[in-house]
Formats: sequence, structure tokens, C-alpha cells
Amino acid sequence: MNIAVLVSGGVDSSVALRIAQEQGHQVTAFYLKIWLEDELSYLGQCPWEEDLAYVRAVCDQAQVPLQVISLQKEYHEQIVAYVISEVQVGRTPNPDMLCNKRIKFGLFLSYIDREFPAVFDKIASGHYAQVREHNGTHLLIRSPDPIKDQTYFLAYLDQTQLSRIIFPIGHLAKHEVRAYAQQYNLPNKDRKDSQGICFLGTLKFEDFIRHYVGDRTGNLVEYETSTIVGQHKGFWYFTIGQRHGIRLAGGPWYVVSKDPTTNTIFISKNYYDVDKERNNFTITNCNWLYGPPNTPAELQVKLRHGAMMHSCSLTALDAHNAHITLATRDQGIAAGQFAVFYQSDVCLGTGMIL
Repeated sequence: MNIAVLVSGGVDSSVALRIAQEQGHQVTAFYLKIWLEDELSYLGQCPWEEDLAYVRAVCDQAQVPLQVISLQKEYHEQIVAYVISEVQVGRTPNPDMLCNKRIKFGLFLSYIDREFPAVFDKIASGHYAQVREHNGTHLLIRSPDPIKDQTYFLAYLDQTQLSRIIFPIGHLAKHEVRAYAQQYNLPNKDRKDSQGICFLGTLKFEDFIRHYVGDRTGNLVEYETSTIVGQHKGFWYFTIGQRHGIRLAGGPWYVVSKDPTTNTIFISKNYYDVDKERNNFTITNCNWLYGPPNTPAELQVKLRHGAMMHSCSLTALDAHNAHITLATRDQGIAAGQFAVFYQSDVCLGTGMIL
């Protein structure tokens, strides 16, 4: 097959490229430039130049052609605008979820089909996930590495997108990918994994939000007593369950809820009390990869990226909304985040938490 490989300069995508090449595919590397370095350069150094240098070195070593595609404008319109609009109304956005849907496997797929008609059979990336075809349906399968598994960030895709994607390292654990990097003697074989949101690089999310939204002083209020115990610089800097950044003595303090209309953050030292059980919520804008499950359904759910999953019961309210009851409570249920559902290792889809 002829494969367009998305490369980032990191070890995972570089190993994915080499494995695809080793499997006999014709590969072309594509680097998507989405950094906001021009607008936010005063906040710190964006590492896109370092990333691109590693990409070039990896491609030169493998003798693979490289295309650099700038999607900065599109990323700002599709992802950054979404992030800002969500934090302004008090929700917790998930830009990586929408980046995969709209940019990496959305606009980029449209781009290669337009600019290279009938050339590329598949897109490959370094995600820890698997796609398997079963009776004409493309299943999104979890990685065997539960910590690195990235199906959570891919659950907003659709069948058309899944049919065009391969994940060459999806069957591997992280330590195996690192071993491949050493075996291939990749120029970036010892490079550390990137952390945080993809378009920010080394920039802090708080600084990014401050650039677009600014600061506005509000009250920190003790949840149980309604007593003002301190002040903050804007509700948009906080999410439910957060402990870091409150900066009050006598804690630990946790964010229990927030009121965007009054710019108030409610906090508590008794966050894990029974009266704050947090074991149910509603989701909207559901995206089911194989059609909605028959409900009530007993499933597993992830409320964030990582290994932790809850058993849950899902009851459909209508075509786009459902109510979720967890078997165990979770203190970090935040409006705007995504709940991603599974049956065994198969990812079923997702919905945004209200």
C-alpha cells in the first residue's frame, strides 16, 4: 500500500514510520505545522523547529520523502476557538479529541485526497490503538498497553475515517516501541515523550488561556459553609476535582463546582464525603462508531485518558443524549469532557459530559 505517515518528531510516530516501511509499504512522511509560535512566542519557546529537525533526520535516515503542511489557520479556527469558547462558559475542553476528528484525520485526509488524488491508500500515525475490520465494519480496539492506550482520543472518529487509518505501533507496549527505536538507531531514540496539549508544546495551558481570556478576580467559597475563604483570577483556570493551584492554607482543598455567572469557585476540604458521591451524569452529542447500543446497556467507561475505567449503566434519553450511572464514584466528572465507552477491548463511541 501507499501510506501517508503523520510524523511529529517523537519516538512513537518515528517507529510507526519505520515499521510501515519495513512491512513493505510505500511511505511518505507528513509533518503538520499547527504551532501557535507567532502569536504566543512571548510566552516561551515553541519546540516545533526542534520537532521538525528530528523529523527531517528520521526521514533522511529512512530515505523517505517528507512534506511539511501548515494548518495553523485551520487549527486556530477549528480547535483553538473551540477551547476558548468552552472555557468561557465554564466547561473543560478536550482539544486532542477534536484535533484527531477535525485535523489529523479530517482536514489532512481531505488534503491528501485533493492534492494527491488516488495516491494514498491509508493514513498512519503513532497512536496506541488498533483498527480491525469485521464484516465490513472497522472496529477501534484498545492498545495492550493500558496506560498508553489512546482510543480515548480517537472515539470521535467515524467509519469513513477508521477505514483509512492504520496504527503500526498499536499492538505494542511503550517499552517495545522504545526497543524498536534503539533497534532502528533512530536519531530521536532517546527523546523524552511530549506532555500536555499538542499545539502548546512547552507553553503552559494557564498562560495560553490568560492570553485569550485574561484574568478576572473572583471568590473562592467553601462549599459547605458558603464562606469566602480566598480569591482567584478566573473560573476558567479551574476544573472539577482540581487540587493544584488553589493556594490556600489548611487544605488540601478541591474544586467542587463553579459558577460562571458570578465567577465563583466552590471548594471543599471534604471532597470525598458521601454527600459528594458523583456517580452519575448525562452526555450529549453522542458519537457511536457502530450505531447506538441497545439500552439500558452495561458497559465500561473512561472519563479521561489513562488506564482507569468504570463499570457503568447507560440509558438512552434520545438519539443524541444518554444518562450514565457509574458502579463506583469518580471525583473528576467535569462538564465539557468526554466519556468514552467500551465493551471489552472494543471502543464503542463517546459523548460530551453535561
